[in-house]
Amino acid sequence: MIPTVLGISAYYHDSAAALVRGGDIVAAAQEERFSRRRHDPAFPERAVAYCLDEAGVTARDLDAVAYYENPSLKFRRVLGTYAATAPRGWSTFRHVLPQWLAWKARAQRTVHRRIEAIGGGTPPPVVCYGHHETHAASAFLPSPYESAAVLTVDGVGEWTTTSVWHGRGDRVEALAELRFPHSLGLLYSAFTYFCGFKVDSGEYKLMGLAPYGRPRFAQLIKERLVDIREDGSFRLDTDYFEFLYGQVMTGRRFADLFGGPGRTPEGPLTEREFDLAASVQAVTEEIMLKLARTARAWTGESHLCLAGGVALNCVANGRIVEQGIFDEVWVQPAAGDAGGALGAALLAARHEGGRDHVRHGGDAMKGARLGPGYDDDTVQRFLDDHGYPYRKLSGTELTRAVAEELAAGKVVGWFSGRMEFGPRALGSRSILGDARKPDMQSTMNLKIKFRESFRPFAPIVLAEDQEQYFDLKQPSPYMLIVGQVARQQRTHDDEPSADGLAAGERLRSVHSTIPAVTHVDHSSRIQTVDKERDPALHRLLGDFRDLTGCSVLVNTSFNVRGEPIVASPADAYRCFMRTNIDLLAVGGFLLDRTEQPAWREAGDWRAEIPLD
Repeated sequence: MIPTVLGISAYYHDSAAALVRGGDIVAAAQEERFSRRRHDPAFPERAVAYCLDEAGVTARDLDAVAYYENPSLKFRRVLGTYAATAPRGWSTFRHVLPQWLAWKARAQRTVHRRIEAIGGGTPPPVVCYGHHETHAASAFLPSPYESAAVLTVDGVGEWTTTSVWHGRGDRVEALAELRFPHSLGLLYSAFTYFCGFKVDSGEYKLMGLAPYGRPRFAQLIKERLVDIREDGSFRLDTDYFEFLYGQVMTGRRFADLFGGPGRTPEGPLTEREFDLAASVQAVTEEIMLKLARTARAWTGESHLCLAGGVALNCVANGRIVEQGIFDEVWVQPAAGDAGGALGAALLAARHEGGRDHVRHGGDAMKGARLGPGYDDDTVQRFLDDHGYPYRKLSGTELTRAVAEELAAGKVVGWFSGRMEFGPRALGSRSILGDARKPDMQSTMNLKIKFRESFRPFAPIVLAEDQEQYFDLKQPSPYMLIVGQVARQQRTHDDEPSADGLAAGERLRSVHSTIPAVTHVDHSSRIQTVDKERDPALHRLLGDFRDLTGCSVLVNTSFNVRGEPIVASPADAYRCFMRTNIDLLAVGGFLLDRTEQPAWREAGDWRAEIPLD
């Protein structure tokens, strides 16, 4: 019997649901895409309903429901932390204790009731797995490897913050762990907070800021904040941090160490923030490299699988690849807590012969296109009901027309197929532009995404052409590995500036033949596109290459700052008309912004758009 299992992650951040039949991942989605609340921590009611519907089952048809962590063990950590730090953390503890006593310590019961309330009968009892166990399962079980070393690194689960596993067959075996409060994820979040960005969502901004600075604080961090050992294990000096006591990450002692109070959110960025970002990034890479070498030594494996929030640090991932510690590295596309729902489902669904994908030579993630899709009839009905003008095109006509518009410098919203699972837009819910245009980065940052100008954009490149453009010797289908732009594509080979502010000025300089996706240190967060995972996007890149000789485009998520990635045609149209995106390709339809009613009537792209 092949079991059908629903996996759930909820009640912290990025709640999600996933449905698995044996080793086949049928559906997975984050609740934020449906609720339109970014990093929504609530019970993923709409994501659950979608997964059940996609699988054609109801709650009574499920063989198991799996939860991504152990609530009672997590509660013991909360109690233990307060006992160790009392009475200092009482003001925070007294606010969270009632929730834990009321239901959080037995969250699986709440999950069971909420699934039952959706309808379709009574689900089976909820089984709980360890937080890092679900991360490890999400990393290894869908990977293309029969066996591999597995490394999971995040803020904290129940107690574990870092763990090394050995994946073989359909099992993951724990080898070693580090425990709270000694956490690489929390160290990185502390610097995220101190530099004025939001914890649990702004870490990628800090990573993008790092190339503008010098790691002049790295030695100080290692001397005062974190003691790193040769095997990659480490200990934090908790006297410098506040996360044990309340809702902030750092306090006066941390500020004194780095020359004064942290940056206020939205405040100006100075050389200090550039250098702090560069420094904590360098320390993170050092720890991750040592952990990877230890995992290789302990397991003897030639492949590495990564998950946990720190596995979204694609610069550190790129360093592991660059160092050649393993023959190949595979990162779970939903490496954060959302992926725990998938890991839990895969653990509960294990059965003999359940990893058929390994025998077929690929991973089980289906290109991470695991969310809802919309057929052309549904899209056309939406457009017609609202009176939105469009051109209906065949698949080949659409990609050719879009390639021509991109080559002419237009920015295109690209809505195609099933929605991606995880934080990255991989070509199903994307905004695309011409990577050859020097002003494309600033145009997309300031006029479309409405976000900080320093933030880099990622390239998509035909998989068969990746080595022509990038120094990366393995596939990167999920945009989770950073590599260098190939030397033959660089217009000059200058070294990154020693002055962070000067490096900021270099943002406007042209460093390569694809300047819109070349960061100031010549790096790029690469996504390789193959025909098997995404034939439409592959065809579009091929058409663009035929027109221009270049098979690289800018790919950024289809959303604006502060909002989740679009999920539905209505979301896509609303974002299209509230930004300076020139055209929208949705299914088999192409829309021009200047032909839309809101544009013609209001003469301004800020016009209100119906919500459904």
